[in-house]
Amino acid sequence: MNTNQLSERLAMVASFVPNHTVLADIGSDHAYLPCYLMNKGKIRKAIAGEVVKGPFEAATRNVDLHGFADRIEVRLANGLQAIEDADNVETVTIAGMGGTLITSILEAGKDRLKYVQRIIVQPNLHAIAIREWAVANGFCIIDEEILQEDSKIYEVLVLEKGTADYSKTDLLVGPVLRRKLSSVFRAKWEREMLEWQRVIKALDHAEQSEEIKRKRANIQENIELVGKVLAHEEK
Repeated sequence: MNTNQLSERLAMVASFVPNHTVLADIGSDHAYLPCYLMNKGKIRKAIAGEVVKGPFEAATRNVDLHGFADRIEVRLANGLQAIEDADNVETVTIAGMGGTLITSILEAGKDRLKYVQRIIVQPNLHAIAIREWAVANGFCIIDEEILQEDSKIYEVLVLEKGTADYSKTDLLVGPVLRRKLSSVFRAKWEREMLEWQRVIKALDHAEQSEEIKRKRANIQENIELVGKVLAHEEK
C-alpha cells in the first residue's frame, strides 16, 4: 500500500470522501489516505492525526516526501483533539479500529465536530456501536458498504447530520447493508450465526444463572433477527 495504491478497504473509505473537502484522518498511520486523496486532487487540505509517536513520525515523513506539507498537517494528538475550530474540517475519516474504539473517539471529541458534515468510518468489528452512537448524537447513516479483503470482512459506514429511526435489526446489521444484501454481507452473517449457535450450545451446558439466561436470550434474538434478513422475511 502507498499513496498511489490503497488497500481495498481504504480505497472504499476514499470513495466516500466528498470532492474539495477539508479532511481530518484520525489514526492516519503513514498518512496514506490523505496523501492519496491529495494526489488525486480530491481534497483541499487535511489534518492527519496520530496519538502514537512512531506512526506520527512516519506520517510526517510520508507527507514531506510527497511534497504535501503545505496542505496536509500531521498532528500528534488523541483522537479528535487533532481538530481545531479554525481548521473548518468538513469530513472525518477513522479506519482500521474496532467499532467500540471508534465510538469512544467520536464520543470523547464530539465537541470538535462543529463544522463536520460527514463522518466515514471503517470498523474492523462491532459496527453496531457506531450506529448506536450516531442515533444518540444527531447523525444518520446515508450509506454503507461491506467488502472482503485477505479473507477478512470490513464494513464502511457513512454518517451525516440528521435523525433516523432504526430498528434493532438495522442497528445490528446496517440499514443500508441489509437492503443491498450482497454476497459478502450474507457470508458475514451466516458465519456469525454459526458462531452464535456454537456459543448457545456452550451456554446450555453452563450453570443457568440469570446472567447466562439473559445472554442466551439475547443471542437467540440476534439469530432470529438475522435469519429473517437473510431469508427476506423482514422488510
